[in-house]
Amino acid sequence: MFLVIVLTVTLLANTAASHGTGDFTYSSFKTANLSLDGLAVLTGDGLLRLTNVTKQKVSHAFYPDPIAFKNSSNGAVHSFSTTFVFAIIPEYPALGGHGFAFVIAPRREIPGARPNFFLGLFNETNNGNATNHIFAVEFDTVQNNEFRDINDNHVGIDVNGLTSAKSSPAGYIENSVQGFRNLNLISGKAMQVWVDYDGVQKKISVTLAPVNVNKPSIPLLSLSCNLSPIFKETMYVGFSSSTGSLYTSHYILGWSFKLNGQAQRLDLSQLPRLPHRKKKQKYNLLTTGLPFICLFILSILVFAVAYVIRRRRKFAEVLEDWERDYSPHRFKYKDLYVATKGFRDEELLGTGGFGRVYRGVLPTMKTEIAVKRISHESRQGMREFIAEIISIGRLCHRNIVTLLGYCRRKGELLLVYEYMPNGSLDKYLYNQPKMTLSWSQRFRVIKGVAYGLSYLHEGWEQVVIHRDIKASNILLDSELNGRLGDFGLAKLYDHGTDPQSTHVVGTLGYMAPESTRMARATTSTDVYAFGAFLLEVTCGRRPIEVWKDNDVILVEWVFSCWDKGDILEARDPNLGTDFLAKEVELVLQLGLLCSQSQPTARPSMRQVVQYLEGDLALEEFSSLGISRSGFPFACHEGFSTSGRSYPFYGDNAFSQMSSVANSVLSGGR
Repeated sequence: MFLVIVLTVTLLANTAASHGTGDFTYSSFKTANLSLDGLAVLTGDGLLRLTNVTKQKVSHAFYPDPIAFKNSSNGAVHSFSTTFVFAIIPEYPALGGHGFAFVIAPRREIPGARPNFFLGLFNETNNGNATNHIFAVEFDTVQNNEFRDINDNHVGIDVNGLTSAKSSPAGYIENSVQGFRNLNLISGKAMQVWVDYDGVQKKISVTLAPVNVNKPSIPLLSLSCNLSPIFKETMYVGFSSSTGSLYTSHYILGWSFKLNGQAQRLDLSQLPRLPHRKKKQKYNLLTTGLPFICLFILSILVFAVAYVIRRRRKFAEVLEDWERDYSPHRFKYKDLYVATKGFRDEELLGTGGFGRVYRGVLPTMKTEIAVKRISHESRQGMREFIAEIISIGRLCHRNIVTLLGYCRRKGELLLVYEYMPNGSLDKYLYNQPKMTLSWSQRFRVIKGVAYGLSYLHEGWEQVVIHRDIKASNILLDSELNGRLGDFGLAKLYDHGTDPQSTHVVGTLGYMAPESTRMARATTSTDVYAFGAFLLEVTCGRRPIEVWKDNDVILVEWVFSCWDKGDILEARDPNLGTDFLAKEVELVLQLGLLCSQSQPTARPSMRQVVQYLEGDLALEEFSSLGISRSGFPFACHEGFSTSGRSYPFYGDNAFSQMSSVANSVLSGGR
C-alpha cells in the first residue's frame, strides 16, 4: 500500500497535470501528454524537441487541455506565471536559423501558419490582425527589418503579430551585480525564462538568465498591457517554432505553468541532458610480434605516407593573414570536390563573367550548396574574391544570399553559397521562359530586393554598395522569394563618410551617368540600377535592346508611355490581365524616379521601401515631377549590349593580392 502511495505522489509531482486548472509541471517529458504537430517530438531522453534538420517546416507543442483564463468572455484575464528551460543548437556555430516562441493561442492548430521568419504563428496576410487573439514571447535569432527587429539576438513580446510591442537584446542583470550581461541565444547552452502577468496591474514581465543563475530581480522586459481584449475565455499554452534554410534544433528541457499564482520552481538537477555530438575516438595501434609483421606494417606506412603526400598536393590550399580576421567558415577543397562530383559539367548551374557556378551536396550534412569557381584567366578574380568574402560573408538578411564559406587552392578560388533551387530571375523574364512569373510573384521579388538593398545601405555596420544590381544577380529560393547575390563588385565604406573615386564597374544600362564621369560609386548609383531593375521586371525587357534594327532604351520608352498618359502600355504582355494596375503603375513610375540623371532627384532605398509598402502615397510620389530632361542617355564607346559587367582594372591584379585586401577592407580608394 505504501509503495502505491509513493508511486502516485511521484507521478503527480512529475506531471501535476490538472485538467483545465492551468497548473502543471514537467521536469521531464518522458511521460508527458502534449499535443504535437509538425516537427515537434518527445525524445527518449525526456526532451521536447521542436525542430530538427528539416527545411521549411513549422512546429507546435501545446498543453492538451484548454485553460480558463477568464470567468466570462468580457471578464478580465487572471494572473498567470510560467517558467521553462530551453536551448538552441545551430548546425553552424555562427549561423542560427529562425527562433521559437512561447505562445498562448485560442486553439492548438494554427491554420495558415508559415515557416521561416513567421515562426509558425502567422503568414503574410494575417500578421498583425486583431482577430488572431495570440500572445507570444519570441526568442528570435534572425533580424527582419519588415518586423522592425532590433538585432538578430533578441527577446520580444508579441501581440497578434511579429512586430514586437517591446523587445530587448538577450541578456540579464544578475542580482547584486551591476551591468547588463549579454546572452547568445544560439550558444547551445541551456537558459531559463520566466513569463509573469499581473492581472491587477495589467503588466507583463519577461526574465531571462543562464540555468546556473537565480531569477534576476530586474526583468529583461516589462510591458503594461491589458490582455483581456486579446484572450478568449479559454486558451491553449505551448510553443511554436519553424525552420528556414539553415539547420537549427530547438529544445525545451522543462516547463511549469500556474494560473493565479507563481509557477512551481523547476528542479534543475532532474532536467534531461542536451544531446552532445559524438567525439571521434582515437585508437592506438599496438604493434608487437615477429620481425616480418613489423616489415609488413612498415611497408604499409610507406605506401600510406606516399599516398597522403600525393593527395595533399592535389588538394593543397592557401591561407593568408587577412583570412584569419575576416573570413567566414572555410571549407576543405576535398569536400567541395566530392560535393560537386569533381566539378562535372552535369552539375554546372551557370557561367558568369568571372567563373562557373556548380551545384553540390555536402557529403557529411547532405546539404545542397552552390559553389562559384572563379576563372583562372579573370584578371580581377582575386580582387572580386576578396570583396565578396569580406562584404557578404558578414551580412545577415533574409533577402541576401547566404555565403556559407569559401576555399582557396593554389590558383583556384571558390565561394560556397546556400543553394537557390529556382535559379536567377532573368531566366523567368527572357527567351521564352518555361514558367512566367505572375505579377504578385514579381512584386514580392521587387519588395524583397528593395529590403535587402536598404539593409546594405543603412542597416549594417558599414555602407555596402552592390554596384551590379540586375535580374541575373537576383536569385530565387524555393518559395520564389528574391535574394540579392553576386557581391564580387561590392564596395564598403563607413557611415557618414564620402566614398572615394574607384574603378568604373557595372553593366551597361544599369550604370548611373555620374559613374562614368566621376568614377565614384554611391548609394545613389545603386538606386539608379535598382530603377532599371524595376522597369526590367515589370516590362519583361532588358534596359537596352535592339527592336527592329534600332537600339531602344527601356527607360525612355517607359517615359514616353507615361508622357502620353498610358504607362500601363509598358507592362510585360505575358502578365495578361492578372495584375493590380495600381501596383504596376507605382512600380513603373518608381523605376522612372530612380532613373533620374541627377543623383539628388533619386529617392533613398528607405524611401523606395516606403513607396512599395504604401507608407508614402502615390499622390505624394506624382508631385515630385519627373520631366524629360531627367533622362539624357549617352552610349559610351567601348561598351557592348551583351549585358555583361565591365570592371576596369590594371594589370597584375593577381600579384597585388595583399594591397587589394587592404583596399577592400578599408573601403577602397
